[in-house]
Amino acid sequence: MRRELDSAGTSVVYAAVADWLPGALDPDRLAAALGQDAARLERITQPRLRQRFAASRLLLKSAAAAVLDTPPEDLELAYRPGGRPYLRGVDQLDVSLSHTEEFLVVGLARHGRIGVDIELADRRMLSLGTERQVCTPYELEALRGMAEEDRNRELVRLWTLKEAYSKAIGQGLRFPFTGFGFDPGDQRIRMLRPDGSPVPGGEWSFSSRLLEDEYLVSTAVHDPGFGARPRSIGAPLLAPPLSDPRSTTR
Repeated sequence: MRRELDSAGTSVVYAAVADWLPGALDPDRLAAALGQDAARLERITQPRLRQRFAASRLLLKSAAAAVLDTPPEDLELAYRPGGRPYLRGVDQLDVSLSHTEEFLVVGLARHGRIGVDIELADRRMLSLGTERQVCTPYELEALRGMAEEDRNRELVRLWTLKEAYSKAIGQGLRFPFTGFGFDPGDQRIRMLRPDGSPVPGGEWSFSSRLLEDEYLVSTAVHDPGFGARPRSIGAPLLAPPLSDPRSTTR
């Protein structure tokens, strides 16, 4: 992560929820590790959601701590009005978090903003009305021109790209996905207007990747001019020993 952040300004890491379950932590130690998020955890009643919430926050704080060379419990995760997470008092590192099923993804950026999103690659979206809520007229036409067996996965990819961008700008699902788009099947991943014409300016960069042959991960990075670009998804992060919170790579 440090090498990627030093060379490109960004790093994206992933982990299985099961690897970050806080089963070895007693309530007091878990509360100390989560900080203010401990109160949010107490309000979650479903065990599976509780586990994923705790695991995702432990992963994010441990990844950031490894980069900042500080104990994870010294970092405080806070949230902007739209729900976008940030590290309180840490201006030199932007963070983003996404999860689906049993996988977690964390994005880190030294310059500008980053957004990440993960979905099951075979999640059913096509023919459910989702495309009308997600796609621009240009994207709808391009999807109709694709082989039928490829359309659903491409729709999932478009969804994750738009989610990643909306997270990066702090809007989430409040941002109208039909107001901007991408070229289905185009690996260059440029942002387009609803009619398919390119959006001017090159300050945003996007990437998508199939992870573990099962999940689609997309990244949106805003480059304010310092050279930050989305990188490939790195190695999975396993929960570190409690005595060494910065031993995070496998």
